[in-house]
Amino acid sequence: MRRMTHLITPLRADITTVAGDAIVNAANSSLLGGGGVDGAIHRAGGPGILEACREIRRARFPDGMPAGEAVATTAGRLPARWVIHTVGPVWSARDDRSAVLESAYRRSLEVAAELGAASVVFPAVSAGIYGWPPDDAARIAVAAVRASPYPGEVTFALFSDAMLDHFRAALDEPAG
Repeated sequence: MRRMTHLITPLRADITTVAGDAIVNAANSSLLGGGGVDGAIHRAGGPGILEACREIRRARFPDGMPAGEAVATTAGRLPARWVIHTVGPVWSARDDRSAVLESAYRRSLEVAAELGAASVVFPAVSAGIYGWPPDDAARIAVAAVRASPYPGEVTFALFSDAMLDHFRAALDEPAG
């Protein structure tokens, strides 16, 4: 299998201010807003995002969207065309959920490709309130993007200098 060469840019930024065709929301399974990145995206994007999420819940995920899955909605007032909502796993010291976190990134990129998005902006999925260790979260995120056939640009909009350092370190590691 041929490896893709991606343009991957890590930024210290508020994800709601970074322009891209698609912005990824680190959502919870309800898709109805919450804290952290999820709450910020819903607040900045406006009520159209919540309306679209309610319809997705009604039509596709009446019991909530499973971790590792992704869906797209309007971006409302955000500097993007779409928001891709993905649910990352809660970190566990006893249960290796790395494949679920990788799936959240992979499925988000698959949705972006289906939409025709030329650029995607990610947060550090699961690395906030879901407690994923930052160095491991960065390593999994970068590896998932590098392994994806998604042809566009990927930006990681990271909420702290420390998280930015973890993503830079993961990007410095050789692919493979």
